Amino acid sequence: MGNVNRHDVIIAGVGGKGVLTAGLLLAQAAMDHYHSVMWFPSYQAAMRGGPCECTVILSQVEIASPILTQADSVVIMEPSQFKPFEGRLVPWGLFIAESAGLQKESITRQDARLVLVPAVEAALELGETQVSNFVLLGSYLELTKALPQSVVESHLEKRYAGRDKSLNLNLAALRCGAHLARTGSQA
Repeated sequence: MGNVNRHDVIIAGVGGKGVLTAGLLLAQAAMDHYHSVMWFPSYQAAMRGGPCECTVILSQVEIASPILTQADSVVIMEPSQFKPFEGRLVPWGLFIAESAGLQKESITRQDARLVLVPAVEAALELGETQVSNFVLLGSYLELTKALPQSVVESHLEKRYAGRDKSLNLNLAALRCGAHLARTGSQA
């Protein structure tokens, strides 16, 4: 996380929860700000409910490979995926995890910064649980400064042009995630 020329993140969860969408949005929004951008999705044949992940690499230099054994940051959108991805974080890296359903005793890494975000609860308060992915993305942006949130918001405005309700909901989710990261709990 100390390298301002590169940010890499693994976003993990289950299919149908917006894991790939959040990663793709981050990658697309970063294209004008980084020399090289890579979005590498991975998911099982089972559609909704099966494990899925994506790797996003933002770099000012050429990216040698889209495959990371470990990343500077790991965002866990589904608590059941915490254990499988615990070893995928570099020592002293950043874990951002959905707090609902995550058992504190399952967290064994002592060499990591862990930020728990009540993304599902926040999304429910906004009126749609499906935007919990953007709540977590907003937290990631706030904590890493990998990309200004305004850049991602501008990209969302283009993507959802003419669909004001969806746009406003997604923008609110991003902003809520940033707020939660600034004021949230760290385990």
